[in-house]
Amino acid sequence: MYPLTRTMAAASLALGLGLGSAQAATEIELFFPVPVEGKLAKEMQSLIERFNASHPDIRAKAVYTGSYDETNIKTHAAIKAGRPPAAVIMSANFVLEYQIADEIQPLDPLIEADGKTADAFMGQFWPALHGNARFAGKVWAVPFHNSTPLLYYNTDHFKEAGLDPAKPPKTWADWSDAAKKLTKRNGDKTERWGLMLPSNYDYLGWTMTALDMSNGGQYYNSEYGGEVYYDQPSMRGALTFVDNLVHRDKVMPEGVTDGKAVSTAFFAGQTSMVVLSTGSLSFIRENMKSGYAVAFVPANLRNAVAIGGASLMMPKGLTPEQTKASWTLINWLTSPEISGGWSRFTGYFAPNKAAYDLPEMKAFLAENPDAKVAVDQLAYARSWFATYNTVAVRKALEDEVQAVLSGKKKPLEALKEAQAKAEEIMAPYIAATAMNLPK
Repeated sequence: MYPLTRTMAAASLALGLGLGSAQAATEIELFFPVPVEGKLAKEMQSLIERFNASHPDIRAKAVYTGSYDETNIKTHAAIKAGRPPAAVIMSANFVLEYQIADEIQPLDPLIEADGKTADAFMGQFWPALHGNARFAGKVWAVPFHNSTPLLYYNTDHFKEAGLDPAKPPKTWADWSDAAKKLTKRNGDKTERWGLMLPSNYDYLGWTMTALDMSNGGQYYNSEYGGEVYYDQPSMRGALTFVDNLVHRDKVMPEGVTDGKAVSTAFFAGQTSMVVLSTGSLSFIRENMKSGYAVAFVPANLRNAVAIGGASLMMPKGLTPEQTKASWTLINWLTSPEISGGWSRFTGYFAPNKAAYDLPEMKAFLAENPDAKVAVDQLAYARSWFATYNTVAVRKALEDEVQAVLSGKKKPLEALKEAQAKAEEIMAPYIAATAMNLPK
C-alpha cells in the first residue's frame, strides 16, 4: 500500500464526508400508476424532482408501475418480498383489501403527531372521498387524485342532429333518444355511433357502478367486505338498459371496447357521446378537434356516480425514518398547491378543497369551465366498490357484462352467475368473519 499524503488524506476525508452527507438523506420509493391517457408519468417525475429539491433530507424515487390493477399486483408482491415502497398511489377501491390483509399502517398516529384530529385531517377533503380512505375506525389513506365518470359529447353532432348542445341528456330516456338521433347508418354499416362506453376491465365495473346506483341500487355493502348485490333488480335494470342500447336500439357497438378505443373514436367523429373519466379531460381538451362539452352521467331514478381515482397509502414494514419521509411526501403531494396543479394538468379534480380557493385555480376554472363539472357532480358521488379480493370480485361481474355486450347472454342469467362467482371468491373472508352463518 502507498502511504497517504496529507493532501490525499484531506481529499479522502472530504470525500468521506460527502458520502456521509449523501447517505444521510432518507431514500424512499413511491409507486405510481398511469390509469388514463396523457403525459402523467413525465409530470409525476417532475413533481418528485421538485419535492427532492425542497427536501434535501429525503431522496424520493418515483417508480412507474403500470395500470391500477398492475400497481396493485406489484405492491402486494413488494410487501410480501419484504421490500415495500414507502408510499403508493393506489386505486382507492383497493385500500380495503390491504387493510384486511394487514399490509398497510393506519395514519392516525402520524396525524395526531402533527397535532390534528382524524376529523380535522379528513375535513380537508371532499366528503365523497372519505369512505374509501377512512373505515374500520381509522384513516388508511389520503386522497390524491380522484375522478368521477363524465358524459362527453360532440356539440357539432348535436347541432347536426337537431339537439341543443346546451341541453345534454339528463335521464336515461333522454340519453337513449339522443343516441338514436345521433347514430348514422349507411345501409347495414354504422358510420357513427350515438354512444360508446368503455367495457374493458376496471372501467366496465366503474361504469356499471354508476348505472346501478343511478337506478337506485347499491353495488356492494360499504360496511362489510364480503357482500355484493349483482343480482338485484337495480343492477338488472342497469344492464338491461345497456343491452338494449347495443342489441335493440343498435346505437352502441357490440362487444368489448376499451377506454382508449372509445376516446379514439370520439376524436375521429365515429361516436357522438362517450362516458370517460374526468381524468381524461386534459387529454380530450388537447386532442379533440370538434366542439365538445361535458355533463353529468345521465340518471334514471337519481343522480349518482362512484368515486374513482387513487389515494396515497403507506405499507407496513418501513423504518421510522422511511415512515417520517413518506408522511412528508404524502402531505406535500396532497397540499392545496400541489394537488391543484396536478388537477389542472391531468383533469382529475383536486381532492383538497382548499385548492379551489387559490387564485390560479379560480383563473383556470374561469377559462376551462368543463373542469368544474366533476366537482359539481361530487354532490351525488359515493364510495367506490371495495371488497375482499376486489379485482377478482369485480371481474366476476365484468366477465358476465362482457358476455351480454357480446350477445352471448341475457342480463338475468349473466347477473345470477356473476353473483354466484363473486360469493365463491369472497367465501374465505365470509368464513373468517361470519363463521356461524346458518346454512
